[in-house]
Amino acid sequence: MSFDIERLLIAIPPILFALTFHEFAHAWSAKKLGDPTAENMGRLSLNPLVHLDPTGTIMIFITVMSGFGIGWAKPVPVDPQNLRNPRRDMLWIALAGPVSNLILAFVFTAIFTSLTPAEGLTNLFRQMLLIGISINLILAIFNMIPIPPLDGSKILMGLLPEEQARQYSQVEMYGPMLLIGLIVADQMLGLGIIRAWISIPMNFIGQFLFSLFS
Repeated sequence: MSFDIERLLIAIPPILFALTFHEFAHAWSAKKLGDPTAENMGRLSLNPLVHLDPTGTIMIFITVMSGFGIGWAKPVPVDPQNLRNPRRDMLWIALAGPVSNLILAFVFTAIFTSLTPAEGLTNLFRQMLLIGISINLILAIFNMIPIPPLDGSKILMGLLPEEQARQYSQVEMYGPMLLIGLIVADQMLGLGIIRAWISIPMNFIGQFLFSLFS
């Protein structure tokens, strides 16, 4: 897809909101489960500046130009020692991020289908909503990839038997490099790995959401 500055500018608000709400959901769920670490570090906030990761944010703006906005924010700090059941609670805290994006996709779809097509501001808002639906579905599904620091890795560790989870956790230090390498290779070589992971569930969920409000 050719570089489209207008598309990029329209995409900025929904991208920032999707990333911010995702991390806020992690921080909120951690607090509810007994860990105030994120709140004490100012991460229980809807201010995007406290959540944005430079590399992850740049990645999402680059990839949105090809139709797939994939990236990440700074992981929310969680101290498992403050949790009542660390393995179970870490799973729920990790799951809160993708679920928050699905909730936003639901809300944006409801608003989008309630608006009638028009010129000017309303049409611009509809474009933002469409991108917002797409971005939130992509982030929800992308974050389920079981590579650290994505949520899927923490969810997998919560589901694995304790010994296998401990072994898998050793991959964590290499996770960001593996993830960036996968994204870059996928984009440059046209492998379609990430697109294949995202497309099928994204189309299914998107069609289901629009069918609810049709």
